[in-house]
Amino acid sequence: MAIITVVGAGVMGTALTFPATDNGQTVRLVGTHLDRHIIESIRADGTHPKLERQIPDTVTAYFHDEVGKAIAGADVILIGVNSQGVGWVTEAIAPHLEPGQIIHMVTKGLESLDGESISILPDVLRANLPEHVRDRVHYSAIGGPSIAGELAARRPTSVVFVSREEEIVERLREMFLTDYYTIFTSTDMIGVELCVALKNPYAFAVGLAQGVLEAAEAHQPDEAGAGMYNYAAAIFAQGLAETAYLVGMMGGGMETVFSLPGAGDLYVTTQGGRNSRFGRLIGMGLSYSDAVEEMPGETVEGVDAIIAIGPAINTMIEQGKIDANALPLLRRLYTLLTKHEEVGFDFDRFFSQLPFNPPLYKQSE
Repeated sequence: MAIITVVGAGVMGTALTFPATDNGQTVRLVGTHLDRHIIESIRADGTHPKLERQIPDTVTAYFHDEVGKAIAGADVILIGVNSQGVGWVTEAIAPHLEPGQIIHMVTKGLESLDGESISILPDVLRANLPEHVRDRVHYSAIGGPSIAGELAARRPTSVVFVSREEEIVERLREMFLTDYYTIFTSTDMIGVELCVALKNPYAFAVGLAQGVLEAAEAHQPDEAGAGMYNYAAAIFAQGLAETAYLVGMMGGGMETVFSLPGAGDLYVTTQGGRNSRFGRLIGMGLSYSDAVEEMPGETVEGVDAIIAIGPAINTMIEQGKIDANALPLLRRLYTLLTKHEEVGFDFDRFFSQLPFNPPLYKQSE
């Protein structure tokens, strides 16, 4: 039996307490400073207010100022904060980490530490830990299509556990595996983490299609009720192609792109998640600030990632590290968010740089 401490009492971190406890592990759930009402609810009657269900009664809940007590003696520290909380959680756990512990990340996102490159979050967290501890713990992550509410309902869910150390993911698989939580393992940390982070910007882009349709329908409804699925599908496919390009450029595996962390996670994130919902609002013509007001209290990781890495992408193109034609969708999303231009895409520029030789398609003249 292992001790697993989940830091972050949001829906996904909490949902992972279900397979862990069903597998017989001891689980401690620590809320952030923003989760106090959640921890109070769990301590009162065992109910998670956002998941709207009882969490396993063997889970012990802790407030954020009890994080040291919750981490003491744990085998795994599972990071379940949003992408904006990585700095906080690094500072919170650093004084309490013990040699041999596994930091297992469900948080998704990308950053640029130097303005000239892209970093995955496990590497960002490691870089920000004190030198005396960073190489004495292990790093792993979870990727793949997993909606928290479905996992908490114990509905079939398939994911990938990834670490650069194969023995670590095998240990973790034994801790979490259940008859409804299927776990594949990988050592392609770059590929998995790029895929599961990039799915958020591209799900945001797919969501734009619904908003564009609703804006058009408000002015002139289509008599036959035609949708925008063709538009959305082209964006979906281009997003996957750009993911493949970046994964290949950074040394990840193509098999990761076209399996659960890439295609699978992008698909599930387009099906009504907060990234696609935010895209719908922008597609309808709302400004960034107005769209934020429509989704109070929600972190849209896709938008954060676009803004975080957009300047680095442009710098890497100037330095010749990225082909200037390779990422038309991602670069357009950065322009839409930072310059507040009208939503629209040059579809002729799509699919000009695919990670195949020879290319599947000829670029439009």
